[in-house]
Amino acid sequence: MTSPDRPLSPHLQIYRWQITSVLSILHRLTGLWLGVGLLALSVAIWLVAPAPAAYRSYAHFLTSPLGLILLVSWSFCFFYHLLNGIRHLFWDLGHGFAIVDFYRSGWLVVVGSLLLVLVVWGFVLY
Repeated sequence: MTSPDRPLSPHLQIYRWQITSVLSILHRLTGLWLGVGLLALSVAIWLVAPAPAAYRSYAHFLTSPLGLILLVSWSFCFFYHLLNGIRHLFWDLGHGFAIVDFYRSGWLVVVGSLLLVLVVWGFVLY
């Protein structure tokens, strides 16, 4: 019999956070947020033809500060998911399994995503 106070398996209170685990969790979260973004895009497309006034209101919301925060977050999620997917493709080819490569490619994905967001939104806003 096991003690009721004792966990059955190791969990987050035991393990120390590492970049590899954080990036794995972030990959899943960005995928979920991209799903929400797809729903938002679907609503916009759905409103274009039958309800032009509603579409204009929706577009006006997306240009508000909250709307821009949502769009920037979705663009970060898109670039992060894309770059991390490329990282996984290299792993599928058998490259980058050394610990130093895990860390280097992880930081490249994060920094690359941030840079791509800055470049894209720099062009959009100016």
